[in-house]
Amino acid sequence: MPFKQIDRYLAKLIFVPLVGTLCLAAMLLILDRMLRLFDFVVSEGGPVTVVWRMLANLIPEYLGLAVPVGLTLGILLAFRKLALSSELDTLRAVGLGYGRLLRVPYMYAIVLLAANFWIVGYLQPIAQYAYQQLRFELSSGALGASIKVGEFTHLGRGLTLRVERSENHGTELYGVFLRIASRNGHTIAAAADRGTFLATDDPDVILFRLTNGRLVNNQPDYRVPRVLSFRQHDLPINMPQIENFRGRGDGTKELTIMELFRLGLDDSIPQARRNAIRANFHFRMVEVAMMLLVPLLAVALAVPPKRSTSGLGIFVAIIFVVVYHKVNQYAEQMGALSRFDPTIALWAPFLLFGGSIVWMYYTLAHKPGGQPIGALERVFAKISKAIGRLLKRRRPAEAPAPA
Repeated sequence: MPFKQIDRYLAKLIFVPLVGTLCLAAMLLILDRMLRLFDFVVSEGGPVTVVWRMLANLIPEYLGLAVPVGLTLGILLAFRKLALSSELDTLRAVGLGYGRLLRVPYMYAIVLLAANFWIVGYLQPIAQYAYQQLRFELSSGALGASIKVGEFTHLGRGLTLRVERSENHGTELYGVFLRIASRNGHTIAAAADRGTFLATDDPDVILFRLTNGRLVNNQPDYRVPRVLSFRQHDLPINMPQIENFRGRGDGTKELTIMELFRLGLDDSIPQARRNAIRANFHFRMVEVAMMLLVPLLAVALAVPPKRSTSGLGIFVAIIFVVVYHKVNQYAEQMGALSRFDPTIALWAPFLLFGGSIVWMYYTLAHKPGGQPIGALERVFAKISKAIGRLLKRRRPAEAPAPA
């Protein structure tokens, strides 16, 4: 088989598990957040549709972890298939060493490295700002608070509303109770069979049309409240004033990679703020740099020992990538708190993990019979056999068959 056909064959083997794992990892991370977002939106009384907009802005954050996981498992599963089917031994026998076989994985790695740099460097900050803006608008009521049936709903300052029934997506309200209180002691309370919100020419004022009810008007200079029965009555309601959302950049996660680099060199910024900026900058850089070592890690853990079909390498690879990500997050926090220099706090774990990856690959590719996870495989096999014997001992004896 010509080498170009081997490259195409290997590219196809990597592509399918890479895309599948990338989508699965992103979906699992999003589903974990979706339930909490639904609870938050419902508790704030906002429209449920805003959940999908918030999740869309969280996708870049989750892709930052899903991309290296997807690349790792895509390469690992492809080389594991070659190893278990003895195709890997055949390819090496015809002169294709691990260095030559890594050409296609590194093509994937370089493309995904560029994509990941764009995601963590530019897309994540913009999406993070949009997500925080949606949270602010939801909490402040700018997205429109939903009227909860059977509960008292506060709409702006001094306005309380309760309805017994709602139809046509909230446009028709039944069993309405309304109370408006102003600062000077003037109060209006109304109960009506039906109510409808109507737009006016003034965007800051809406009209609430009540049908078949009574209205109680009370002021400090009234001896007794005035009661009015009506068939139809219109109440103008002032829309609450909503503060503008802050500008982008108050948090380091909302700054692009170039903004972090420029501000990290600005001596006029307070040292604590500058350390947080530098920590976030180095966090993003080590996350991207790790993409260059992922092919070596995947290949080193993909090839099981001879006469073994254990999937321990898959488990170790996932744990390795996730633990590296969590260590970087902790190191970023330590650097932002000025407990460690941000450069040392972030690049020291990278060198440690990178050195272990290079050692595992070197053991597999350049040492005769070398197997970087051979010891783990043997321990795992002994544990599995011990658990199997324990389960057999505890299994109840089968009752004898009736004569």
